[in-house]
Amino acid sequence: MTNVIANPYTSADWNVLYPLGIVALGALAVLFVDLVSKKHAPKWLTLALAGLSVIGAGVVCAQQYGQNYDAFGGGFLLGGFAVVMQELVLVAALGTLALYATLGDEERMAGTIALLLWSTCGAMLMAGAANLMTIFLGLELLSLALYCLCGLRENAIAREAALKYLILSSTASGFLLYGMALLFGSTGSVALAAIAQAPVAGNPMLWIGCALFLVGLAFKLSLVPFHAWSPDVYEGAPLPVTAFMSVATKVGALAVLARFVDAAVPSAGAEKLLLPLWIIAGISMVAGNLGMLAQHDLKRLLAFSGIAQVGYIVAALAGGGALGLRYALFYLIAYTFMNLGAFAVATAISTQAEEGSRLANYHGLAQRRPFLAAAMTFFMLALAGMPPTAGFVGKILILSANVGAGYAWLAGLLILGTAISLYAYAKIIRAMYVRDEHAHAREAHPVSPLAWASAAVCAAVLLVLTFYPLAPSNVIPLVR
Repeated sequence: MTNVIANPYTSADWNVLYPLGIVALGALAVLFVDLVSKKHAPKWLTLALAGLSVIGAGVVCAQQYGQNYDAFGGGFLLGGFAVVMQELVLVAALGTLALYATLGDEERMAGTIALLLWSTCGAMLMAGAANLMTIFLGLELLSLALYCLCGLRENAIAREAALKYLILSSTASGFLLYGMALLFGSTGSVALAAIAQAPVAGNPMLWIGCALFLVGLAFKLSLVPFHAWSPDVYEGAPLPVTAFMSVATKVGALAVLARFVDAAVPSAGAEKLLLPLWIIAGISMVAGNLGMLAQHDLKRLLAFSGIAQVGYIVAALAGGGALGLRYALFYLIAYTFMNLGAFAVATAISTQAEEGSRLANYHGLAQRRPFLAAAMTFFMLALAGMPPTAGFVGKILILSANVGAGYAWLAGLLILGTAISLYAYAKIIRAMYVRDEHAHAREAHPVSPLAWASAAVCAAVLLVLTFYPLAPSNVIPLVR
């Protein structure tokens, strides 16, 4: 008689993965349509299929808000935190699709969009990952597709960027994986909940494992001193890929970091173990803004900006508890729309022959495209944290959390970094409003409606967040 092994998982477990499944099936649908087409599927059809899958996943994901469920034996935890992080990843994917409508190459569109959607699945998996195996699976799914996407431009800079990203990101994965091995050895379990319950005293393997795990995440987040790859990769990658990478990779890695810091680090040693993380966050706030000063390319400037911005978000986690996490999440939401909006403007002034990322492309933009110049000004002021913008509100909230938790020195570094950044962002604003006698003669191509729409939507969302700073309350990362 044959023994039948019962499936340990129910439909409730699989329901949790519906949003990821929809996005993954969207990627397959894009490839299938391209396969059965005579030459290549039209660009509009590829983008429409991908956009529908992302929007459908967003709707299903939103319906799961308010539900708490321990799926696959603790491998994936559904809750308010996971849902909000997944929605941010989907927003990044949708914004990137809009940019591809302007700059995408029809011949490679299907393969490019499929890779983008699978990378989105990896970031979404990281949003709810609650054990070491799921974290690594999501991280590699996110990264492997990005290695390919970074090298899609037909030039040596893109190939160099892809190779740098492959080597350095693989090195970071090695740190992360070795840290995971030590954590498993010290606890006997891959669950983050086991780490939270592990004894700290006389357990050096746990300390080293946590340290290596955090180093791996710091690489992915481009925190100083693990940031050197970021500007070169941002510059070499295609503009839509840079936009996606600047948001999705940070959301995925921050989801893992927040869950680890808030719910997995043993409380007995949390203060000593996490102090180096707060220190590198503080250094990143200053070093990232200093790095922006010498940049003349928007992508490199936003790479250094991202280093500083992630420093702000990690510093908010130092505030501890639900309040610090909500402030970090609010700033992350605002940062998502700031960055996507800036890249939308850069795409709007780009052509197939040249991306609009050089500072020279912005000279006299206010004369040629006053709406785009106004939107870019708003995004730059928000990134700088100037009032009245959502960036200013977010930084005030983070300052209050730091001071309240006894990390006044972090608040001081945040203020210093913000002061340094003003010159770098003002450099772009000044270029747009300097009068250019040949401004109208330079404008020889129409602006993509989707690029206009993306910039407008991002500006509108930031305006709402400025006067109604909303962060969902059900955002505590669950570990069971």
